[in-house]
Amino acid sequence: MGLMRYSTGAALAALLLAGSAYGQTAQAQAQAQAPARPAAQPSAQGPAAAGAPNPAAGDTPTRPAAAQPQFQLADGIVATVNDKIITGFDLRQRMLMLIASSQIQPTEENLPAIQQAALNALIEDRLKNQELAKFASQLKVTDEEVNEEIGEMARQAGATPQAYLEFLQQGGIRPETFRENLRTEIGWSRLTGGRFGSRARPSPLQVDQELRRLNAAAAQPQYLIGEIYIDAARVGGQQAALNGARQLVQQIIQGAPFQAVAQQFSSAPSASARVPGDAGWVVKGTVQPALQAIFDQLQPGQLSNPVAVDGGVYIIYMRDKRDGAATSLVSMKQAMVELPETASEAEVAAATAKLESLRQGLTCDNIMSQARATTGVTYADLGESDVQNLAPQFQQFARTGEVGAVSSPIRTPLGLHLVAVCGRRVGGPDVPTRQQVENRLRAQNLQVLDRRYLRDLRNDALIEVK
Repeated sequence: MGLMRYSTGAALAALLLAGSAYGQTAQAQAQAQAPARPAAQPSAQGPAAAGAPNPAAGDTPTRPAAAQPQFQLADGIVATVNDKIITGFDLRQRMLMLIASSQIQPTEENLPAIQQAALNALIEDRLKNQELAKFASQLKVTDEEVNEEIGEMARQAGATPQAYLEFLQQGGIRPETFRENLRTEIGWSRLTGGRFGSRARPSPLQVDQELRRLNAAAAQPQYLIGEIYIDAARVGGQQAALNGARQLVQQIIQGAPFQAVAQQFSSAPSASARVPGDAGWVVKGTVQPALQAIFDQLQPGQLSNPVAVDGGVYIIYMRDKRDGAATSLVSMKQAMVELPETASEAEVAAATAKLESLRQGLTCDNIMSQARATTGVTYADLGESDVQNLAPQFQQFARTGEVGAVSSPIRTPLGLHLVAVCGRRVGGPDVPTRQQVENRLRAQNLQVLDRRYLRDLRNDALIEVK
């Protein structure tokens, strides 16, 4: 779980500083980080309501400074988590932070969902703090570290730390509450990173399998997806999830940033730890039919209506689409005897004999040393290339030779060559590197382990909601 600045910093400032120089800076940053505001489109469950807004993608409305939400909560105890209480004041503060960070405008219809999400977050905070207390000596978060986090948030919003906290206070959020929330998030991130860091790291086999899957998928149509998943079990059932999702769709249409809403309401792990709601590129046919039908209907920049699936409800934002465009990539090395095109038959025969003798026992690992040890033979690493970009004389062997195989001598205008196929893969647009795949898998694994950790703590806790 990333620190709150990845969603809260710019979003809070955009809401609370609207109309000021600070607010303009923060809004620009929030828009740069989040996808363009999507347009609502029909889903498999029916068309959008008649007369519903359908703005063009990228059309960002001017948002006035939000007045403090008008909702009243008693200051008594609303829940207990083991021996720790949650008061009405605590709940109101968390609702204010959730509203500010997601930029959702509170209405009579969506306040129950906001309250439920805020209560869930507070329950998890109490569980986190109780768990962190077990490791207090190792995981103590200092005031200086909290100040540094606030300073980074303020810098991103174009404000001083003092001004940043003052603007939060103007929105009804107590700086002390905000600081303690940050302290919990910093400590929890440190705890889960230390506890699960080694377990989250994917094995070389897992990375290889994911690379093969991505390479094989490069020829298939793909969709760049933003997603919000409402887990029915966390919000009181499937109907509650559907009602909440409908409210979120309306708020996004009205201008709430998709990324900020996903950060606060989605239960789906992101493909990128730093981009809430990011599902990455999804290959056609790899999702359940209800979602595939939506993928096929939506155009880039469009938002779906809620899509019910077993266990919850999805909201899909189609960020982009692309057709499959796979290419055949091959890694090759060569040993070569230079010969001009005017070389005699005797010279060609001598060079052929030399290379045939060298070819015995030649591998990708020893071709360089063997070539350099043979008089009149040069070595070159040809690297990885699209087969179509190789010399025409090499293309047939590049396509058909097994990995590790070495060709018979091949004549070109430059000379006589032995080429070794040292690797082959299917490539496509934006195929990630091995390191990128490893980092993404690790982030996803860490998010899953984080949620499982919290789920287990919640199952073992005595939680009473008044």
